[in-house]
Amino acid sequence: MQEVEYAIAGGGLAGLYAAWLLERRGIQNYVVLEARARLGGRIQSFATPDGNAGFDLGPAWYWPEYQPQLAQLVSELGLASFAQHEQGEMMYERFPGEAPMRTAGYASSPQSMRLQGGMSAITEALRANLNPACIRTGVKVRRASKHADFIEIACQDTDGSTSSWRARHLLLAIPPRLVQEGIEFVPALPAAVARTWRDTATWMAPHAKYLAVYDKPFWREQGLSGEARSAVGVLGEIHDASMPGGAAALFGFFRIPVQARVRAGNDVLRDHCRAQLARLFGQQGAAPRADVIQDWALDSLTATSRDQIAEAQHPMTPPAVIVEGDWLGCLRGIASEWSPQFPGYLAGAVEAADRAIETLNFSERGK
Repeated sequence: MQEVEYAIAGGGLAGLYAAWLLERRGIQNYVVLEARARLGGRIQSFATPDGNAGFDLGPAWYWPEYQPQLAQLVSELGLASFAQHEQGEMMYERFPGEAPMRTAGYASSPQSMRLQGGMSAITEALRANLNPACIRTGVKVRRASKHADFIEIACQDTDGSTSSWRARHLLLAIPPRLVQEGIEFVPALPAAVARTWRDTATWMAPHAKYLAVYDKPFWREQGLSGEARSAVGVLGEIHDASMPGGAAALFGFFRIPVQARVRAGNDVLRDHCRAQLARLFGQQGAAPRADVIQDWALDSLTATSRDQIAEAQHPMTPPAVIVEGDWLGCLRGIASEWSPQFPGYLAGAVEAADRAIETLNFSERGK
Protein backbone atom coordinates (compact mmCIF):
# COMPACT_ATOMS: atom_id res chain seq x y z
CA MET A 1 0.00 0.00 0.00
CA GLN A 2 1.37 3.39 -1.01
CA GLU A 3 1.07 6.37 1.33
CA VAL A 4 0.48 10.06 0.60
CA GLU A 5 -0.93 12.99 2.50
CA TYR A 6 -3.40 14.04 -0.21
CA ALA A 7 -5.19 11.81 -2.71
CA ILE A 8 -7.03 13.53 -5.57
CA ALA A 9 -9.64 11.40 -7.33
CA GLY A 10 -9.98 12.76 -10.86
CA GLY A 11 -7.52 14.34 -13.28
CA GLY A 12 -9.69 16.94 -14.96
CA LEU A 13 -9.28 20.69 -14.50
CA ALA A 14 -10.27 20.63 -10.80
CA GLY A 15 -7.92 17.78 -9.92
CA LEU A 16 -4.95 19.14 -11.84
CA TYR A 17 -5.50 22.65 -10.49
CA ALA A 18 -5.67 21.31 -6.92
CA ALA A 19 -2.39 19.46 -7.49
CA TRP A 20 -0.87 22.64 -8.94
CA LEU A 21 -1.93 24.59 -5.85
CA LEU A 22 -0.32 21.97 -3.62
CA GLU A 23 2.92 22.14 -5.62
CA ARG A 24 2.93 25.92 -5.32
CA ARG A 25 3.01 25.39 -1.55
CA GLY A 26 6.00 23.10 -1.97
CA ILE A 27 3.92 19.96 -1.41
CA GLN A 28 4.56 16.87 -3.51
CA ASN A 29 3.17 14.33 -1.05
CA TYR A 30 0.05 13.75 -3.15
CA VAL A 31 -1.30 11.57 -5.94
CA VAL A 32 -3.80 12.25 -8.73
CA LEU A 33 -5.83 9.14 -9.61
CA GLU A 34 -7.50 9.42 -13.02
CA ALA A 35 -9.72 6.63 -14.37
CA ARG A 36 -9.26 7.59 -18.02
CA ALA A 37 -6.16 6.84 -20.03
CA ARG A 38 -5.81 10.59 -20.54
CA LEU A 39 -6.01 13.66 -18.33
CA GLY A 40 -8.53 16.47 -18.78
CA GLY A 41 -11.87 14.93 -17.83
CA ARG A 42 -14.64 16.71 -19.70
CA ILE A 43 -12.02 18.89 -21.40
CA GLN A 44 -11.07 17.15 -24.63
CA SER A 45 -9.71 18.47 -27.91
CA PHE A 46 -9.84 16.95 -31.38
CA ALA A 47 -6.79 16.80 -33.63
CA THR A 48 -7.22 16.27 -37.38
CA PRO A 49 -5.05 13.65 -39.14
CA ASP A 50 -2.83 16.42 -40.54
CA GLY A 51 -2.07 17.75 -37.08
CA ASN A 52 -4.47 20.67 -36.72
CA ALA A 53 -5.44 20.50 -33.05
CA GLY A 54 -7.40 22.44 -30.51
CA PHE A 55 -11.00 21.88 -31.54
CA ASP A 56 -12.99 21.49 -28.36
CA LEU A 57 -15.28 18.50 -27.91
CA GLY A 58 -16.08 19.57 -24.37
CA PRO A 59 -16.23 23.09 -22.89
CA ALA A 60 -14.99 25.78 -25.25
CA TRP A 61 -15.55 29.20 -23.63
CA TYR A 62 -14.82 31.25 -20.59
CA TRP A 63 -15.76 34.83 -19.66
CA PRO A 64 -12.88 36.80 -18.08
CA GLU A 65 -15.13 39.74 -17.28
CA TYR A 66 -16.97 37.83 -14.59
CA GLN A 67 -14.64 34.86 -14.07
CA PRO A 68 -11.45 36.67 -13.00
CA GLN A 69 -10.00 33.72 -11.08
CA LEU A 70 -9.95 31.53 -14.19
CA ALA A 71 -8.69 34.46 -16.27
CA GLN A 72 -5.83 34.94 -13.81
CA LEU A 73 -4.89 31.26 -14.10
CA VAL A 74 -4.86 31.52 -17.90
CA SER A 75 -2.54 34.50 -17.58
CA GLU A 76 -0.24 32.83 -15.04
CA LEU A 77 0.13 29.80 -17.28
CA GLY A 78 1.03 32.06 -20.22
CA LEU A 79 -1.81 30.86 -22.43
CA ALA A 80 -3.07 32.83 -25.42
CA SER A 81 -6.78 33.56 -25.72
CA PHE A 82 -9.00 34.99 -28.43
CA ALA A 83 -12.59 36.13 -28.78
CA GLN A 84 -15.26 33.82 -30.13
CA HIS A 85 -15.98 34.79 -33.75
CA GLU A 86 -19.45 36.35 -33.92
CA GLN A 87 -19.15 38.88 -36.75
CA GLY A 88 -21.79 38.50 -39.43
CA GLU A 89 -25.36 37.33 -39.71
CA MET A 90 -26.73 34.06 -38.36
CA MET A 91 -28.99 31.37 -39.81
CA TYR A 92 -32.25 30.09 -38.37
CA GLU A 93 -34.31 27.01 -39.26
CA ARG A 94 -37.86 27.26 -37.98
CA PHE A 95 -40.05 24.77 -39.85
CA PRO A 96 -39.51 21.60 -41.91
CA GLY A 97 -39.64 22.24 -45.63
CA GLU A 98 -38.92 25.96 -45.29
CA ALA A 99 -35.64 27.51 -46.40
CA PRO A 100 -33.45 28.67 -43.50
CA MET A 101 -33.81 32.33 -42.55
CA ARG A 102 -30.89 34.72 -42.54
CA THR A 103 -31.11 37.14 -39.65
CA ALA A 104 -29.05 39.67 -37.74
CA GLY A 105 -26.33 38.19 -35.57
CA TYR A 106 -25.48 39.24 -32.06
CA ALA A 107 -22.41 39.64 -29.90
CA SER A 108 -22.17 37.94 -26.52
CA SER A 109 -21.90 40.19 -23.51
CA PRO A 110 -19.65 39.63 -21.70
CA GLN A 111 -17.35 38.51 -24.49
CA SER A 112 -16.95 34.74 -24.86
CA MET A 113 -13.26 33.81 -25.01
CA ARG A 114 -11.45 30.69 -26.20
CA LEU A 115 -7.91 29.39 -25.77
CA GLN A 116 -5.40 29.00 -28.56
CA GLY A 117 -4.95 25.25 -28.92
CA GLY A 118 -8.30 24.54 -27.29
CA MET A 119 -9.25 24.22 -23.66
CA SER A 120 -6.92 21.24 -23.32
CA ALA A 121 -4.15 23.86 -23.37
CA ILE A 122 -4.97 24.71 -19.76
CA THR A 123 -4.90 21.11 -18.52
CA GLU A 124 -1.72 20.42 -20.49
CA ALA A 125 -0.07 23.50 -18.99
CA LEU A 126 -1.05 22.43 -15.47
CA ARG A 127 0.20 18.88 -16.09
CA ALA A 128 3.53 20.22 -17.33
CA ASN A 129 4.01 21.96 -13.98
CA LEU A 130 3.36 18.83 -11.90
CA ASN A 131 5.65 16.02 -10.79
CA PRO A 132 4.92 13.18 -13.26
CA ALA A 133 5.45 10.63 -10.49
CA CYS A 134 2.37 12.03 -8.73
CA ILE A 135 0.03 11.41 -11.67
CA ARG A 136 -1.60 8.03 -12.31
CA THR A 137 -3.94 7.39 -15.24
CA GLY A 138 -6.06 4.34 -15.89
CA VAL A 139 -6.73 4.07 -12.16
CA LYS A 140 -10.34 4.21 -10.96
CA VAL A 141 -11.18 4.79 -7.30
CA ARG A 142 -13.66 2.12 -6.21
CA ARG A 143 -13.77 2.31 -2.42
CA ALA A 144 -12.74 4.70 0.34
CA SER A 145 -12.52 3.28 3.87
CA LYS A 146 -12.09 5.62 6.84
CA HIS A 147 -9.77 4.53 9.63
CA ALA A 148 -8.74 6.42 12.74
CA ASP A 149 -6.16 8.69 11.13
CA PHE A 150 -6.11 7.75 7.45
CA ILE A 151 -8.29 6.80 4.48
CA GLU A 152 -7.65 3.56 2.64
CA ILE A 153 -8.39 4.03 -1.07
CA ALA A 154 -8.95 0.92 -3.17
CA CYS A 155 -8.54 1.30 -6.95
CA GLN A 156 -9.08 -0.80 -10.03
CA ASP A 157 -6.65 -0.38 -12.92
CA THR A 158 -7.58 -0.65 -16.58
CA ASP A 159 -5.56 -3.86 -16.90
CA GLY A 160 -7.81 -5.47 -14.30
CA SER A 161 -5.29 -5.29 -11.46
CA THR A 162 -5.96 -3.53 -8.18
CA SER A 163 -3.98 -1.02 -6.17
CA SER A 164 -4.45 0.79 -2.89
CA TRP A 165 -3.39 4.03 -1.30
CA ARG A 166 -3.37 5.45 2.19
CA ALA A 167 -4.04 9.20 2.54
CA ARG A 168 -5.10 11.63 5.25
CA HIS A 169 -7.23 13.69 2.86
CA LEU A 170 -9.31 12.68 -0.16
CA LEU A 171 -10.22 15.40 -2.66
CA LEU A 172 -13.04 14.42 -5.01
CA ALA A 173 -12.43 15.97 -8.44
CA ILE A 174 -15.28 13.86 -9.84
CA PRO A 175 -18.88 15.12 -10.24
CA PRO A 176 -21.02 14.39 -7.15
CA ARG A 177 -23.37 11.97 -8.89
CA LEU A 178 -20.46 9.92 -10.24
CA VAL A 179 -18.83 9.91 -6.81
CA GLN A 180 -21.98 8.61 -5.17
CA GLU A 181 -22.69 5.98 -7.81
CA GLY A 182 -19.10 4.87 -8.40
CA ILE A 183 -17.31 4.93 -5.04
CA GLU A 184 -18.23 2.84 -2.00
CA PHE A 185 -17.67 4.71 1.26
CA VAL A 186 -16.97 2.74 4.44
CA PRO A 187 -18.61 3.80 6.67
CA ALA A 188 -21.36 5.22 4.48
CA LEU A 189 -21.66 8.97 3.99
CA PRO A 190 -24.43 10.74 5.92
CA ALA A 191 -27.72 9.91 4.21
CA ALA A 192 -28.58 13.55 3.43
CA VAL A 193 -25.20 14.14 1.80
CA ALA A 194 -25.38 10.94 -0.24
CA ARG A 195 -28.86 11.82 -1.45
CA THR A 196 -27.89 15.38 -2.41
CA TRP A 197 -24.79 14.24 -4.27
CA ARG A 198 -26.77 11.59 -6.15
CA ASP A 199 -29.41 14.16 -7.11
CA THR A 200 -26.87 16.70 -8.44
CA ALA A 201 -26.87 16.52 -12.22
CA THR A 202 -23.52 16.42 -14.00
CA TRP A 203 -23.39 19.43 -16.28
CA MET A 204 -23.41 18.58 -20.00
CA ALA A 205 -23.54 14.82 -19.28
CA PRO A 206 -26.68 14.26 -21.44
CA HIS A 207 -25.28 16.15 -24.41
CA ALA A 208 -23.31 15.49 -27.58
CA LYS A 209 -21.29 17.65 -29.97
CA TYR A 210 -20.63 17.42 -33.69
CA LEU A 211 -17.47 19.04 -35.08
CA ALA A 212 -16.74 19.59 -38.78
CA VAL A 213 -13.31 20.81 -39.94
CA TYR A 214 -12.77 22.66 -43.25
CA ASP A 215 -9.87 24.21 -45.15
CA LYS A 216 -11.26 27.71 -44.71
CA PRO A 217 -14.21 29.44 -43.01
CA PHE A 218 -16.21 29.73 -46.24
CA TRP A 219 -19.31 30.97 -44.41
CA ARG A 220 -17.52 34.18 -43.48
CA GLU A 221 -17.14 34.96 -47.19
CA GLN A 222 -20.96 35.02 -47.30
CA GLY A 223 -21.15 37.51 -44.43
CA LEU A 224 -22.20 34.79 -41.99
CA SER A 225 -20.89 34.37 -38.46
CA GLY A 226 -21.16 30.59 -38.45
CA GLU A 227 -23.87 30.73 -35.80
CA ALA A 228 -27.20 29.04 -36.36
CA ARG A 229 -30.26 27.90 -34.45
CA SER A 230 -32.54 25.13 -35.61
CA ALA A 231 -35.87 23.64 -34.60
CA VAL A 232 -35.63 21.24 -37.55
CA GLY A 233 -32.22 19.58 -37.84
CA VAL A 234 -30.39 17.23 -35.52
CA LEU A 235 -28.20 20.14 -34.37
CA GLY A 236 -30.01 22.79 -32.37
CA GLU A 237 -27.20 25.30 -31.88
CA ILE A 238 -24.17 25.84 -34.12
CA HIS A 239 -21.06 28.02 -33.70
CA ASP A 240 -17.85 28.91 -35.50
CA ALA A 241 -15.06 26.78 -33.99
CA SER A 242 -12.19 28.05 -36.17
CA MET A 243 -8.72 28.78 -34.85
CA PRO A 244 -7.00 32.07 -35.71
CA GLY A 245 -4.61 31.42 -38.56
CA GLY A 246 -5.42 27.72 -38.55
CA ALA A 247 -8.02 25.32 -39.84
CA ALA A 248 -11.65 26.35 -39.92
CA ALA A 249 -14.44 24.49 -38.17
CA LEU A 250 -18.09 24.53 -37.17
CA PHE A 251 -19.49 22.74 -34.17
CA GLY A 252 -23.02 22.06 -33.04
CA PHE A 253 -24.91 20.70 -30.05
CA PHE A 254 -27.33 17.89 -30.83
CA ARG A 255 -30.89 18.77 -29.92
CA ILE A 256 -32.19 15.20 -30.12
CA PRO A 257 -31.99 13.05 -26.95
CA VAL A 258 -29.43 10.34 -26.39
CA GLN A 259 -31.95 7.56 -27.04
CA ALA A 260 -32.54 8.89 -30.56
CA ARG A 261 -28.81 9.33 -31.12
CA VAL A 262 -28.14 5.71 -30.17
CA ARG A 263 -30.92 4.41 -32.43
CA ALA A 264 -29.59 6.37 -35.39
CA GLY A 265 -25.91 5.56 -34.96
CA ASN A 266 -22.99 7.85 -35.73
CA ASP A 267 -22.88 7.22 -39.49
CA VAL A 268 -26.51 8.30 -39.92
CA LEU A 269 -26.02 11.22 -37.55
CA ARG A 270 -23.01 12.43 -39.55
CA ASP A 271 -25.07 12.33 -42.75
CA HIS A 272 -27.80 14.42 -41.09
CA CYS A 273 -25.25 16.89 -39.71
CA ARG A 274 -23.55 17.38 -43.07
CA ALA A 275 -26.89 17.84 -44.81
CA GLN A 276 -27.93 20.41 -42.20
CA LEU A 277 -24.70 22.39 -42.57
CA ALA A 278 -25.23 22.37 -46.34
CA ARG A 279 -28.76 23.76 -45.91
CA LEU A 280 -27.50 26.48 -43.61
CA PHE A 281 -24.18 27.48 -45.14
CA GLY A 282 -24.08 26.06 -48.67
CA GLN A 283 -22.87 22.84 -50.27
CA GLN A 284 -19.34 23.24 -48.91
CA GLY A 285 -20.83 22.46 -45.52
CA ALA A 286 -21.54 18.90 -46.65
CA ALA A 287 -17.87 18.14 -47.35
CA PRO A 288 -15.72 18.62 -44.23
CA ARG A 289 -12.22 17.20 -44.46
CA ALA A 290 -12.70 15.74 -40.99
CA ASP A 291 -15.62 15.44 -38.62
CA VAL A 292 -16.32 13.78 -35.30
CA ILE A 293 -19.16 13.18 -32.85
CA GLN A 294 -18.49 13.28 -29.11
CA ASP A 295 -21.45 11.89 -27.17
CA TRP A 296 -20.83 12.57 -23.50
CA ALA A 297 -24.00 10.71 -22.50
CA LEU A 298 -22.35 7.47 -23.64
CA ASP A 299 -19.19 8.08 -21.61
CA SER A 300 -19.53 6.09 -18.37
CA LEU A 301 -16.92 8.33 -16.71
CA THR A 302 -19.11 11.37 -17.40
CA ALA A 303 -22.74 10.23 -17.39
CA THR A 304 -24.94 7.76 -15.53
CA SER A 305 -28.38 6.44 -16.43
CA ARG A 306 -29.85 9.36 -14.48
CA ASP A 307 -28.16 11.81 -16.87
CA GLN A 308 -30.14 10.72 -19.92
CA ILE A 309 -32.53 13.68 -19.54
CA ALA A 310 -31.03 17.12 -20.11
CA GLU A 311 -31.16 19.63 -17.27
CA ALA A 312 -32.32 23.09 -18.28
CA GLN A 313 -30.06 24.94 -15.85
CA HIS A 314 -26.72 24.56 -14.15
CA PRO A 315 -26.95 22.36 -11.04
CA MET A 316 -27.55 23.71 -7.57
CA THR A 317 -24.43 23.54 -5.41
CA PRO A 318 -24.38 20.52 -3.08
CA PRO A 319 -22.40 20.45 0.20
CA ALA A 320 -18.70 20.03 -0.55
CA VAL A 321 -17.60 18.94 2.93
CA ILE A 322 -18.90 16.56 5.56
CA VAL A 323 -19.79 18.42 8.75
CA GLU A 324 -20.43 15.46 11.05
CA GLY A 325 -19.51 11.84 11.61
CA ASP A 326 -16.52 9.75 10.55
CA TRP A 327 -15.76 11.71 7.38
CA LEU A 328 -15.54 15.09 9.10
CA GLY A 329 -12.54 17.11 7.94
CA CYS A 330 -10.94 14.58 5.59
CA LEU A 331 -13.22 14.51 2.52
CA ARG A 332 -13.82 17.43 0.15
CA GLY A 333 -15.68 17.81 -3.13
CA ILE A 334 -13.72 19.92 -5.61
CA ALA A 335 -15.32 19.21 -9.01
CA SER A 336 -17.05 22.08 -10.79
CA GLU A 337 -20.51 21.08 -9.56
CA TRP A 338 -19.38 21.99 -6.01
CA SER A 339 -18.65 25.60 -6.98
CA PRO A 340 -20.94 28.16 -5.29
CA GLN A 341 -20.66 30.73 -8.11
CA PHE A 342 -20.06 28.73 -11.29
CA PRO A 343 -21.32 25.14 -10.89
CA GLY A 344 -20.71 23.23 -14.10
CA TYR A 345 -18.42 25.84 -15.65
CA LEU A 346 -14.64 25.68 -16.08
CA ALA A 347 -14.42 28.58 -13.65
CA GLY A 348 -16.34 26.45 -11.17
CA ALA A 349 -13.64 23.77 -11.22
CA VAL A 350 -11.06 26.41 -10.36
CA GLU A 351 -13.20 27.98 -7.63
CA ALA A 352 -14.16 24.68 -5.98
CA ALA A 353 -10.59 23.37 -5.96
CA ASP A 354 -9.21 26.64 -4.60
CA ARG A 355 -11.80 26.75 -1.80
CA ALA A 356 -10.95 23.19 -0.79
CA ILE A 357 -7.19 23.74 -0.73
CA GLU A 358 -7.66 26.88 1.36
CA THR A 359 -9.48 24.87 4.05
CA LEU A 360 -6.69 22.30 4.49
CA ASN A 361 -4.63 22.60 7.64
CA PHE A 362 -1.10 22.30 6.29
CA SER A 363 0.38 22.44 9.79
CA GLU A 364 -1.19 19.12 10.81
CA ARG A 365 1.85 17.12 9.72
CA GLY A 366 3.78 19.80 7.94
CA LYS A 367 4.34 19.46 4.22
